[in-house]
Amino acid sequence: MNIYDKTLEGPIGVFDSGYGGLTILNEFRRNFPEYDFLYLGDNARTPYGTRSFEVVYKYTLQSVLKLFEMGSHLVILACNTASAKALRTIQQRDLPKFDPSRRVLGVVRPSAEQIIHYTQNKHIGVVGTPGTIQSLSYVMEIRKFLPDAIVSQQACPMWVPLVENNEIDTEGAAFFVKRDLGLLFSKDKDIDALILGCTHYPLLLPLIKKNVPAHVRILSQGSVVAKSLKDYLYRHPEINRRCTKNGTCRFFTTESPEKFDEASSIFLDFPVKSERIFFD
Repeated sequence: MNIYDKTLEGPIGVFDSGYGGLTILNEFRRNFPEYDFLYLGDNARTPYGTRSFEVVYKYTLQSVLKLFEMGSHLVILACNTASAKALRTIQQRDLPKFDPSRRVLGVVRPSAEQIIHYTQNKHIGVVGTPGTIQSLSYVMEIRKFLPDAIVSQQACPMWVPLVENNEIDTEGAAFFVKRDLGLLFSKDKDIDALILGCTHYPLLLPLIKKNVPAHVRILSQGSVVAKSLKDYLYRHPEINRRCTKNGTCRFFTTESPEKFDEASSIFLDFPVKSERIFFD
């Protein structure tokens, strides 16, 4: 039974556990300037990367339902951990119960689908949060498209805190990026394609490029997910018609709006005036 706003149209919802999803939102706004967006960052409960499947699912579902309440008919989980640990359950168990006409999409599958075009030798590397890596979502999704792929993974627990504390250009960032990529390539020296499996990681791209062989092709998710969304809306005109198009974007956080607005400047090149929301 549909318990949400009965309006036929609404903005596209974009959810992340914190700030990293702003890199995805940037690409959405660049590619779809006429569309309306709602961004929700669950900053009060971040990070998700070290939390259990059950907790990530609970928090993600709460955020999705909040975006539904605010009028979204389509929600993008711009968070790899949420996509890896919660998306499938929400799609298969919760949407049929709450509102089968609404849609929730993630970032793992589009990235896995595209990485097969980046590799020549089928040796693929993935870096991500501990939760994303533990879920094995990338391994499973990549092998759906490339069954004989050799996929090596490396959890990078320090990368998100470094980005969110604006420590991108520090010796600490250089140390942890070099260390973690060294660990990844020690598992498979033949890796020729690398997925940045966290939406924070594009901000570390200059350091990442310094620490991988020159021939390695790096997939950064923003443009890939934007392309996937464009294709999805083309293939699903019934969903596209339900997306309002006034060129607006509103920001919501479960933490301090002042803190969110200040930190968002790391990810966005325009000022943000966010609003605080609370879960029941």
